Formats: sequence, structure tokens, C-alpha cells
Amino acid sequence: MNDMELSNFGRRFAGMTGIAELMADLGGNGDGSMEPYCMLGGGNPAIIPEVSALWERRFGEMLADRETFARTIGAYDSQAGRDSFREAIASALSSRYGWKITAKNVVIVNGSQIASFYLVNMFSGAFSGGEKRRILLPVIPEYIGYADQGAAPDSFLGRRPTIEMTGPRRFKYRVDFDAIEGSLASPDSRIGAILVSRPTNPTGNVLSEDEVLRLSALAASRGVPLILDNAYGLPFPGIIFRDAEPVWNEHIILSMSLSKIGLPAIRTGIVVAREDVVEAIAATNAIVALATGSIGPAIAEPLVRSGELFEVSRKFVRPFYEARSKRTIEVLERELEGLPWAVHESEGAIFLWLWFKDLPIGSKELYRRLKARNVVVVPGDYFFFGLEGDWPHSRECIRLNYSAPEEIVDAGIRVLGEELRKLYR
Repeated sequence: MNDMELSNFGRRFAGMTGIAELMADLGGNGDGSMEPYCMLGGGNPAIIPEVSALWERRFGEMLADRETFARTIGAYDSQAGRDSFREAIASALSSRYGWKITAKNVVIVNGSQIASFYLVNMFSGAFSGGEKRRILLPVIPEYIGYADQGAAPDSFLGRRPTIEMTGPRRFKYRVDFDAIEGSLASPDSRIGAILVSRPTNPTGNVLSEDEVLRLSALAASRGVPLILDNAYGLPFPGIIFRDAEPVWNEHIILSMSLSKIGLPAIRTGIVVAREDVVEAIAATNAIVALATGSIGPAIAEPLVRSGELFEVSRKFVRPFYEARSKRTIEVLERELEGLPWAVHESEGAIFLWLWFKDLPIGSKELYRRLKARNVVVVPGDYFFFGLEGDWPHSRECIRLNYSAPEEIVDAGIRVLGEELRKLYR
């Protein structure tokens, strides 16, 4: 039998990609178990006892109310998501931060990943009159999950940051605003939107409010939106380790999620945007997904209304990850002593971004060698998409998730140190 022929669209999305490889690794043995791997790749959040207890309580409350439970699982929500949850989100954000929003500025989708898919394809590709536009990524490396989302090829234009050495074995990527302004001004660039994650996945970089507002102003001056991916950010799950404030205005499309506060399996994404953008996402959602899942909004709504979701983020989620980040860096300093390595300033998210100067092999080969020893990381190559020209730095980095139990993280880093010493020797 001949192989099935796929369309250009089919071939683009059915092939092996960085995000597909990451999720295949994250699936472990196919049944959710990770043995014998030290799983330092993927994006699974940690199981935090106080947060798990919160979700157990909410599931119990839902099951105790049989009528509400039956209605929750037995009926579709609207294409824009549960209206009462949208209203709760809008009310909480407007009262806390003074944002002038209502439920009409909020749309719920099946995870922030699908939100970015909708948005990338709404603002890139072919436009009326034959013009083709791209999404501008102001700080590369950027989230692996964006890289292959464009239905049109060449959907992204990435810009290199400047690299600032902030201390011994510490560095930070900085936005090169001159390059950003040049890209927006160039008639050849044809930018449809600016997209950035805050904190940045994979590096843990957190743009300041001034940087976000400057990007927003640049986008507005060209009549395009700034898409701000807040999956790890404020106000929930609040995995930011420095002083920061949430930012939104009518030129920003803010994407949020319940995944990293402990509900990745529920797949609930939240988008805050201008009403016309919300309407466009809701209409697209009706075609692609029919409706949005009800469980996540039903679980979270009373916690949003009471403020408990925000308090749990502040009291338990941020301190857990901040302490874990510091501890993991201490383990790295011990196990990688004497090697030419540096870690990006850990300002948020659940990853550390490691740079191995003049790595004798590429990060993909390092990934393969580590996996052969049952340690899974994510090679850095996949995060450097949309760049013009070669950048050797892109092959010298890996992303490491420190959410696993401490003994697993320690064992994986020990193996990493052993492999690096072989290479640099």
C-alpha cells in the first residue's frame, strides 16, 4: 500500500518538530511513568502539597453538589468560554490592577498553547492584497512551542538579544531595541505582531514593565499588537522572583493559563484583549474546538472570586520555585565546577537555561548522549528559530526543568557534569 499523501498543511504539522520531540519525551513510557529517566526536560509543574490540597478540595466540593457537577460535565460552554468565569477574571483583574476590562475582554480556550496557535496565524501569513507578514520575536531564544505553529512557512522573525555577563557564571539576555525598531521600520520585514513570553520560556528572563510598555508602544505605532505570553507570570501562577507588575493595555493581547499553578491536564487558557480580538478568537474556537472545556473554569472560578488563587500563588507557588531554583544552581555549581558554563539569571518560570561556552558538540548531540544515560533535557537549538544567519551560541545551550523531586534533579545534573567533563577533556 502506498504511503498516504498529505497536504502541505498536513506535512507541516505531522512531521517531527522540537515541541513534538519534547512532548514525546514528556510522555515517558506512554503511561505517565518516567522510570528510569531523570526527567529534566518538558514543562510539567511540580506537585506542591498545599496546591494539590487546594485542587483536591475543589474537586470534592464539585462532586458534593451533584446538580452543579452534572451540569458542568454534561453541557457545552460557549465558544468564548464560561461567561461567569470570564466575568470573574475581568472583575478580579480590573479591581486589582485598575484595568478597564469587562467579560467582553476575556476569552477562554483549551490551553494557552492553542491560544498562541490562533494568534500566530491571525497575525502572520498572507493578508489581503497578497502581503505576507511575520511575527516578530524581540528576544531569541523563545518558547519552543511557537516555532512550528505558523501555517505559513517563515512565520517568524527573531532578533538576537545582547548578552550581559552579570557575574561569575551568570548572564542575562537584553532586548536590542535598536534591532527591534529597525525591523519594524523595514518595509521588507512586514510585521503582523510582536510576541514575547514573560517570564521567558526557556530562560527565565523577565522583561521589566518599562520594556513591555516600550514594546507595546512600538507595536501600537505600527498598528499591530503585542502578544504577551503570561503562562508563568503574574498574577497567577506568579512564578516571578523579582519585583514586577502585570501589564495590559488595549494594544496588548495577554495570554494566561491554569497549567503551571498545578492543572496542566485540565487545559485551560485565558486571553485578555480588546473586544474585537476576543470575538475573533471565540469565532475561531468554534471552528477548531467547538467549545471550551468546562472543568478548569468550574474549578477555578470561586478561587478567583475569593482571591484564594492569587494568595496561593503568592504564598506557596512562588516561594517553592524560587527556593528550588536557588538550590538547583547550588548543585550545578558543585557538579560543574571547573567547566566553562554559565546560567541565565533565574528571574522566573520553572527552568534554568545553561550556556556551555565553545561546547565541542552541538546541544542536540549532548541531548542524545544524556538520554542514552536516562537523563532528559531539552537541546537549545530548538529555541533559536526565525533568526537570519548562523549564531553558534544557539548550539551551546540547554534548558533544564528543576520541578522534579530533588534526588532526580541531583542525579541528572551529576550525569550532565560527567558528560561535559568527557567532552571538554
